[in-house]
Amino acid sequence: MNQTLNFSPVTQVPPADSETAHAHFSACLAFETDCWDVHAALRSSPDFVLLDVRSPKAFEQGHISGAVNLPYRTIDEETVDQWPPATVFVVYCAGPHCNGAHRAALRLAQLKRPVKLMIGGVTGWLDEGFKLVRGTPAATGH
Repeated sequence: MNQTLNFSPVTQVPPADSETAHAHFSACLAFETDCWDVHAALRSSPDFVLLDVRSPKAFEQGHISGAVNLPYRTIDEETVDQWPPATVFVVYCAGPHCNGAHRAALRLAQLKRPVKLMIGGVTGWLDEGFKLVRGTPAATGH
């Protein structure tokens, strides 16, 4: 009797061993944070600068309260010089369909600045039920 094993699309490729999984997921948390953690930190005393890396127009239409608008194309030594070198940056853009936050994170890393990406961006923020504020970049102090 020849029995064929059936695997689901989930288990067709077996999961990694525990040691490999631990290394992978630890690394993910070193690169990313989520909307809930950012929201909680902003309600207490944030130990990071939250950068909205979208265009000024998109920022004005709605952004996370406390965020600084610094479009990813403008990130360079001069624009981040206003913060001490050890400042942790958390970057976000429109959402999972946008790679602006990844581009910003790459630029900050190239400048040797500590950075994390807020997964989900504005889309994730709104999906979690959190509110955006409207206003110009000048209204946020940048």
